[in-house]
Amino acid sequence: MEAISIAGLDKPVSKLILGSMLLNDERMDVSAELLDAYAAIGGNAMDTAQVYGPRGMGAIGKWSAERGNRSGLVLIVKGAHHDEKGPRVTRAAVEADLAYSLGLLKTDYADIFMLHRDDPDKPVGEIVEMLQEPLQAGLCKALGASNWTTARLDAANAYAEAHGLTGFACNSPNLSLARANEPRWPGCVSTDADDLAWHERTQLPLLSWSSQAAGFFTGRYAPERRDNEEIVRVYYSDDNWERYRRATLLGEAKGADANQIALAYVLHQSFPTCALIGPANAEELRSSAKALDVALTPEEIRWLDLKDDSLKR
Repeated sequence: MEAISIAGLDKPVSKLILGSMLLNDERMDVSAELLDAYAAIGGNAMDTAQVYGPRGMGAIGKWSAERGNRSGLVLIVKGAHHDEKGPRVTRAAVEADLAYSLGLLKTDYADIFMLHRDDPDKPVGEIVEMLQEPLQAGLCKALGASNWTTARLDAANAYAEAHGLTGFACNSPNLSLARANEPRWPGCVSTDADDLAWHERTQLPLLSWSSQAAGFFTGRYAPERRDNEEIVRVYYSDDNWERYRRATLLGEAKGADANQIALAYVLHQSFPTCALIGPANAEELRSSAKALDVALTPEEIRWLDLKDDSLKR
């Protein structure tokens, strides 16, 4: 599988990253089948988070221990998610969430430790300084941010560079062909045109969550179907239905479905990208993986995103 490089890591990161929310260490037969299928297509990166609970990390830990393949994996651990009291971007939260996650994953380090949320009231310098501790202790190899604005990322990495420290090596917002009308969950960040321009300028790798827009392009939704209130609120818009129409037409020309075109869109940006996917089983995984074989031109990317009407389909 095609891969990208992330500063601080001594191994490549596969372009498709397997999400852990549907894995379950109480159903290891199903989870191991999915993890084996993912490894079989060349995938090596897995996304986990303290706030997702123990089942997914437990499954990865058991599977990795049985297969003896930890050294080849890129394990992403997200922590310091807010709770009912508010932001948790603190030294204590980072330490607790890392310890919790590493124990379940049966490893002594995360390849990437990501802050799952930001605390905009806290100076970026204070956060950067705090994150040097798990790096120096060998608890992680690289740092990432999830649901941070690019303005805060820019300031944090500028502080790190000015003070000889390690900054964020990757960013994980939502990027999908379907544009979010509003945050799906509180504190979530979806990319806009300015964010994409920033990534193009900095070439900071982007690891997109909800890269397939919660199944918006699978055919399970339609303008007249409004039973899923969350998806209606977040993704239903005239522009997104036009993007769906264009993805369908382009897929017909390329022997792919609209969902695969939408995933290929994420993977064909002008900067390094990976897509987090959450298949429920090996069949869904293999369907998503077909997006890796879809080539999109810059003109097709712009057409899909309604920025260019010169393509006629």
